[in-house]
Amino acid sequence: MSERAPSIAWTPAVFFALTNVAAVTLVPWWWLTQGFSGAAWLFFGLFLVLSGLGITVGYHRLWAHRTFKARGPLRVLLALSGALALQNSIYNWGARHRVHHRYVDDVERDPHSIKRGFWHAHMGWMLRNWPTSEPDYSRVKDLAKDPVVMWQHRHYWTLAWGLNLGLPLLLGLAFGDVISMLLLAGILRMVLSHHFTFFINSLAHWWGRRPYSDDSTAVDNGLVALLTWGEGYHNFHHAFQADYRNGVRWWQYDPSKWLINLFAWTGLVYDRRWTPRFKIMRARLHTEFLRLLNADQAGPAHDSWRATVEREYQRFRDTVNQWQEVQARKMRAGREAMNDRWVRTELRTQFKELEYRLKMQRRRLRALSASRRATTA
Repeated sequence: MSERAPSIAWTPAVFFALTNVAAVTLVPWWWLTQGFSGAAWLFFGLFLVLSGLGITVGYHRLWAHRTFKARGPLRVLLALSGALALQNSIYNWGARHRVHHRYVDDVERDPHSIKRGFWHAHMGWMLRNWPTSEPDYSRVKDLAKDPVVMWQHRHYWTLAWGLNLGLPLLLGLAFGDVISMLLLAGILRMVLSHHFTFFINSLAHWWGRRPYSDDSTAVDNGLVALLTWGEGYHNFHHAFQADYRNGVRWWQYDPSKWLINLFAWTGLVYDRRWTPRFKIMRARLHTEFLRLLNADQAGPAHDSWRATVEREYQRFRDTVNQWQEVQARKMRAGREAMNDRWVRTELRTQFKELEYRLKMQRRRLRALSASRRATTA
């Protein structure tokens, strides 16, 4: 017998129905019959950027994962920008998000598990009274001590409606174009911002690549990254959730990372956390090794090829063990010893040598993968 769906959560269901219907009917109708002013388009774009970055930089990377620290003025700006996105308070958002990471893909615990289907992960989890949708505040005790977080939580609905309805209304009165401002900077901007964020829960667990880990459904998806200010590299994020970056490669689109770096340059951001390059390379290689070792083939040629892969895997493990030994030596040396230029140079050289060893091994692994494809073609 299939599981019975919980009762409908009428408040969010009606809200999403009305705003989405308005976005696909009233907005194009007004555009075709009356047109939109340049000011309406300007604030539509500005609010879309602010609300998106309020979620990605503020809610997600600053508060949910604590990947960096920020000064007071920036924290307040990000809290207000997050309220503009109308995705609940930082406190509620962070509580659910941490549960998602802790129990990803578990249909009994993950608030928006993709295992319940694309629609459920995208927004269906908010439209019914699923037990998993209840925020677990025991996981955000640190946020309960944050004055900015709790100020925003206490005044959330005043801030949210003031920014999403009151501000577009005031701007419309100031520019003499109330309807255009409400439709564009208010409704359409909010609906697009919602769906762009929801794609991280749905598309970024559905369609893409898994270069760093096969442990969850999270994938890297460049299209989602374009829509979500860099959040689409979701496989990397689930593998290294304490990293302030999502697009770790230089060519990957991650404006949230660039903005954090810009604020760090101005002094508004400090203590950024990132994953050592060796650990990232190790994750990629480990995933590739497991896929090759799990290849289901038989025969003398495959046995010889598999033996080669296993030898390479043992070399990989030896390199990882050596890196851990150098890392332990660095920790034992302490901060005072690291002030010695010779000690720093020696350790840095050893780390670089081990990284280069992984780089060369990855090239050999690609050759092994190519030979396997050639023999099975």
